[in-house]
Amino acid sequence: MSEIDELIEKLNDKDDFVVEDAIGALELKGDEAVDPLISALSNRKKNIRLHAANLLGAIGDEKAIKPLILTLSDNNKLVRREASTALSRMGPAAVDPLIEVLDNPDWRVRGAAAWALGNLNDEKAIPALEKLLDDESGYVKSGAQSAIATIQRKA
Repeated sequence: MSEIDELIEKLNDKDDFVVEDAIGALELKGDEAVDPLISALSNRKKNIRLHAANLLGAIGDEKAIKPLILTLSDNNKLVRREASTALSRMGPAAVDPLIEVLDNPDWRVRGAAAWALGNLNDEKAIPALEKLLDDESGYVKSGAQSAIATIQRKA
């Protein structure tokens, strides 16, 4: 097991200090940790998926965008939220992939993508977000409304 794999396993430790140390060490590894962290997004342990998403957002490597988008359909709400937040930190490269998933059949994915797009603040997302204003899911509708308002406010 590599040092990075050991650090990733420590993300699930019961001791918060061990977890925080592992997070710090993985963040310092930067690009070297990206591929193992992407793999960790499918770990069966929720805390590992959660911290992996957070770290990928902090590192900001664009190759994590697609795996993070897939994580928007995770069965755990906190992991989905962390993936959405991580995508919000990816900058302009995340805008088009997020727009593409606004028509995903899973309302959780549509909603998380809408919230992330609001944080990315790119006006080109507005037409796609406007289509969600009639979505059957209240979560998706409110995400789209909030995103549009945020983007228009900053424009």
